[in-house]
Amino acid sequence: MYSVGLAYLLWFLSGFGAAGFHRFYLGKIPSGILWMCTGGLLGVGAIYDFLTLRSQVREANYLAAITGAGHPRARGHHPWREVHDGEARVVREEKKESPEKAILRMAKTNRGVITPADLALETDMTMEDAKKNLDALVRKGFAELRVRTSGGLVYVIPEFADSGSPLEDL
Repeated sequence: MYSVGLAYLLWFLSGFGAAGFHRFYLGKIPSGILWMCTGGLLGVGAIYDFLTLRSQVREANYLAAITGAGHPRARGHHPWREVHDGEARVVREEKKESPEKAILRMAKTNRGVITPADLALETDMTMEDAKKNLDALVRKGFAELRVRTSGGLVYVIPEFADSGSPLEDL
């Protein structure tokens, strides 16, 4: 991300801010051109920049973190960035788990057996959505609907099923 030290160095190297190199560095191209053409607004803008450069770097880092724009290292898509003390850091965004993946994960944990209530408890799905997703897997042939010896309906993913489980085919 943008560095306060480098921004001040560029300010110094550009004739105490008159040439506006620091503004180009921070992605402020139009004002950088204005600074070059006017000698940093006849020195007034250069002095202003000297006094506010730290906050300008913080703002540039914040904008780069939100938009993924700005400094070349900040380009590209990052779903979420966190800004702290003028430095932006990429924070991993938790990918939302697909319904099928949630079903498979739970089925593997539960030895192949899953119910809509189990699925609704473990995910952000409603009972109705959980049942629809399980029924869709049955229609596709990836799951089976079975009856427990107690009479309860369960969905079974055969790849994860325990062969000795007390279930009957429907």
